[in-house]
Amino acid sequence: MNEHGRLADFLQARRGLLRPEDVGLRTYGERRRVPGLRREELAMLAGISAPYYTRLEQGQSRNASREVLDAIAGALRLDASERAHLHALARAPGRGPASRPRPERVSPATRALLAAFGNTPAVVIGRRTDVLAWNRQGHGLFAGHLDQDGPDDPARRPSMARLVFLDAHTRELYADWPAKARAVVGNLRLTAGRHPDDPLLAGLIGELTVNSPEFATMWADHRVLACDVADYEMRHPLVGTLTVTQQTLRSPQGDGPALVVATADPGSPSATALTLLSHITAPPETPRPRHDTDTRTTT
Repeated sequence: MNEHGRLADFLQARRGLLRPEDVGLRTYGERRRVPGLRREELAMLAGISAPYYTRLEQGQSRNASREVLDAIAGALRLDASERAHLHALARAPGRGPASRPRPERVSPATRALLAAFGNTPAVVIGRRTDVLAWNRQGHGLFAGHLDQDGPDDPARRPSMARLVFLDAHTRELYADWPAKARAVVGNLRLTAGRHPDDPLLAGLIGELTVNSPEFATMWADHRVLACDVADYEMRHPLVGTLTVTQQTLRSPQGDGPALVVATADPGSPSATALTLLSHITAPPETPRPRHDTDTRTTT
């Protein structure tokens, strides 16, 4: 699907979420064939003509001005992330064939930053949610049931999106799994808007849509969510229940891998649980070489 097809789906889905009474419109009790606002009602709220909005929603009008898009965003009551997503979808399609996706790698600087977190769980995530690297604590917290060296092999790299929707262990890990799932879908929506020609990303979305009814339902409502900081209650099989704050740190350009860090309130039972997890996942100590004591005596 091209950008304008995505734009049409997004506008239709978000228009369907608004009721006339939500925006102060009277319906006078008439029966409506479909839920949500009609096209002409949304156009009126945005201050543009109904024929123009219809052409835009149907992909027949391109290069809408920023002012028009902002007016539509205001009428749809989009937040900042959703507004940015709308602008990304409305961009004119690029010319020429799509470029081949470049392999995602972890730079030496990012690896040094990962190591600097020490006993704090941390994971480096690519834009398609592939785990590019993790420290021992990050592996133990998020996916201790998988091979620790999985991220080193591109063919075996775990995908956080796949884990959340298709892995039973990860589903049980989050006490409020739907909240975590919505965050994954919302971030994938933003990424798909920024990278509409990424075939690997499209393949991931297609796979999840086919194999997870929950993902298909969440993806269909076109909600966008930039989830960079969130608290999650986790039910860990080794250290029990704990609450962590997951923070996603991105480069200013926003086009490189992201670092996800999990922390807990100092002195809390959750912080104690993370410390315990650090001890459990620590590598075994190497035995010190034994030096035999010289028992010979001088005569």
